[in-house]
Amino acid sequence: MKFSRMLNVVDCHAEGESGKVVVGGVGNVPGETMFDKRVYLEQNLDQLRELLLFEPRGAVWHNANIVLPSNHPDAQLGYVILESTEYPAMSGSNTMCVATVLLETGMLPMEEPLTELVLESPAGIIKVQCECRDGKVLSAKLYNQPAFVYHLAETIDVPGLGDITVDVAYGGMTYVLVDADALGFSLRSDEARQLCEVGQRVKTAAAEQLVVEHPVNPQIPGITQTAFTGPLRRETDAEGKEIVISKNAVIVSPGRVDRSPCGTGTSARLALLHARGEIQVGQLFRHESLIGSHFDSWVENTTSVGDRAAVIPSVAGRSWITSFNQLVLDPADPFPHGYTPSDTWMKVD
Repeated sequence: MKFSRMLNVVDCHAEGESGKVVVGGVGNVPGETMFDKRVYLEQNLDQLRELLLFEPRGAVWHNANIVLPSNHPDAQLGYVILESTEYPAMSGSNTMCVATVLLETGMLPMEEPLTELVLESPAGIIKVQCECRDGKVLSAKLYNQPAFVYHLAETIDVPGLGDITVDVAYGGMTYVLVDADALGFSLRSDEARQLCEVGQRVKTAAAEQLVVEHPVNPQIPGITQTAFTGPLRRETDAEGKEIVISKNAVIVSPGRVDRSPCGTGTSARLALLHARGEIQVGQLFRHESLIGSHFDSWVENTTSVGDRAAVIPSVAGRSWITSFNQLVLDPADPFPHGYTPSDTWMKVD
């Protein structure tokens, strides 16, 4: 039978967050850099994103990554990230999924106990250290591109909530961060739907009222995510070092909770905590999700992006392959672009 599209897909999740990895069937994507390829896909091949993520083949909580050759002299491979409503420059959970799939399927050689990868994302080069044993990736620690703060303690007016105080930070995507307790949330899983509804209102208001432009690449989108942040807890590890722990819930457009602690959200929060003097370089920050999974993260160093002070974050987590499949499109299928009913998709921007 002839199909108009056939994609080889490895399904994976990182601490609960879906990250499909497309390892074949796309072909050549023009562009010198992964950011160029991201732009080409968005402008010319957006049906791939729709096919992978929209119903009936996808769902609102799905993400995908297309593995592509890289022209960067240091990179082994590259990848472009696809989400429900956008093409992020970077995603931590998706990067963990990509690294795990590349190594556990043999697309790149695995060395035990540690494999070091250099991958090109649309945000730039990402180094990943993978702890490996018996052919499995036990943990993937990525060294992200710099994260920085756009706005500290700004007041915005949110319909139905009135004036609230928020921060805005970039960690590979741009987040409006708001204290969960101040809005009456305890960050329990049974609050997920309400968090989504309020989070979308906060995001829309922040995007309308606060000026955000990336200092180096103006094509990187402004505020597209909301992060509800929990209080900080300080504990002592087995070596007597203080670690910082907190819960969060990131609301991904068009309105659903990130199942993981969110890698770029963690990076953005590290930048915010460092700017406030609440975490030091090299200190462990354990970020927890709504479903109880966690990422370990650190401020590796400080730097700058344009005229903004920034941090270099690292984030570590675990990923698991869940299935191998061939996703196909029958030329007679009446829904080649999929569909997004509002019962689960709310409103697609």
